[in-house]
Amino acid sequence: MRHPLPRYVLPDTAAIGRDGRLSVGGVDVLDLVEEHGTPLFVYDEAHLRARCREAVTAFGEGVAYGSKAFLCTAMARLVHEEGMRVDVATGGELHVALAAGVPPERIVLHGNNKSLDELRTAHQLGVRVVVDSFDELARLQALHEEDGLVTRVMVRVTPGVEAHTHEYVMTGQVDSKFGLGLASGDAGRAVEHAQLHPAFDLVGVHAHIGSQIFQLRSFEKAVEILAGFVAPLGVEELCLGGGLGVPYVEGEAAPSITEWADVLHAACASAGMVDGRPASGFMSPASSESGWSSCAFNWRRTTSVVVRDCTNPVLTPRRMFAVLSSIYFGAASSRERYASASAAERITVLAAM
Repeated sequence: MRHPLPRYVLPDTAAIGRDGRLSVGGVDVLDLVEEHGTPLFVYDEAHLRARCREAVTAFGEGVAYGSKAFLCTAMARLVHEEGMRVDVATGGELHVALAAGVPPERIVLHGNNKSLDELRTAHQLGVRVVVDSFDELARLQALHEEDGLVTRVMVRVTPGVEAHTHEYVMTGQVDSKFGLGLASGDAGRAVEHAQLHPAFDLVGVHAHIGSQIFQLRSFEKAVEILAGFVAPLGVEELCLGGGLGVPYVEGEAAPSITEWADVLHAACASAGMVDGRPASGFMSPASSESGWSSCAFNWRRTTSVVVRDCTNPVLTPRRMFAVLSSIYFGAASSRERYASASAAERITVLAAM
């Protein structure tokens, strides 16, 4: 049986046997369905480890796995074993990473709506915090006044770059709800405050311009804009976020992690950054690692969900949105049917969810 999908939208070890059955990692997926039921998500461990190693080689030990792509204790343990940090955005994700044995100093707390409890936990454990607003600076400062502990922070800067991606997953434009604006001066004021106040150890600057980005020129533009702001600060790290696109459907093509890193290194070199690298190379190529590695399996069924349109942004639990992303902005995936041993039974493969 010829494979009906482009090979690159399936995990590295995916294969179709002579009987037409799909396997991942040498395991027949219909056997997995029979054992575990559906819906069932299957991840290719060999694929995951290969992408983690590629990321560490490309960016160095500071590279982080963005757990919004997928997180459980096994996943957090895997990326830690491969030398990556773990980027979390909720107290629950922080708990999972810690339960997996990831040291607090190898965890980064992200998000634009962190609760006081989440900030307090990170502050007390020594987890690095990416500060997204003046409110967060004030809360961390109050925690310092309570216990004298210093929080290692990065300031999230909105560079004013409109990435070539869907408008709903752009995060670096001037009117973004994320981060502190470069053009408005808020980023500079936040950095100055973090540098001067004893509550903070400012280790770097973070920027994220969007998700599902296939044109690397968008990242080059971010470097060009940020270089003049970051260079005089003398900080250890510049994080240029994640957002590298994953080809979910036929006809899409994405650069590899290595190609992405090469472009960023060249851009940093042209902008006069240290060693031609984004400082220590703290990046977060989450979806580009886990996206290609996974398949979802389901028996034939139909589910209808209706969501009303809304133009005003509302801060929701930060991972709930990820579940509804395909409804909100039409995220696509490749779907193909594979016959089982019985012609009456079929499963649907949703590649790279």
